[in-house]
Amino acid sequence: MVRPWPRAGLALVLAACLLAPSSGMRRESPAVAGYVTEQLTVVAGTYLQHRSQALVQKGDRERRATPTEVQGVRISPTLVRSQERAVRELEIRNRAPVDGGPAYTGARTRLDGGRAFQTGDRITLEAVEHTEIRYGGGKVTQAVRRRFVFRTRGEQITMIAERVLDPDAHPVNDPPGADR
Repeated sequence: MVRPWPRAGLALVLAACLLAPSSGMRRESPAVAGYVTEQLTVVAGTYLQHRSQALVQKGDRERRATPTEVQGVRISPTLVRSQERAVRELEIRNRAPVDGGPAYTGARTRLDGGRAFQTGDRITLEAVEHTEIRYGGGKVTQAVRRRFVFRTRGEQITMIAERVLDPDAHPVNDPPGADR
């Protein structure tokens, strides 16, 4: 026969176990609608393409201004300043795959496999950046995983952060020593 106090203690422990969340039942952030993921992927791709173009000699053509909005999605002033700094650094560095080699003649960047998840007012987009830089008769190709963070306020979405997820990656379209 079980005494009343141990029985109450056993019932209390059992109830606590049932109420405690299980590590096996981890909740994931809800996925974002497909059209929003596509829109954010275009915004992030445009942001990176602008940097890739800085590697290509332009001759007398003027540099395009850094976009502050793409498809209705704003880019935070902090990211715009960071992008302008990166573009300036990329424009003045060696624009060839090897010192003294043929100059880069074209650059194309696209994002694939974008997955977006929302937590509160933040949307996180993770995608693989594919960059191809052409020079002379060759090309340099690179694939790098990146994360982009967006903030939502009502209907307005603003890109507020971007970083490389691969710790050993050195993207050709990131300035030397970039803290990503």
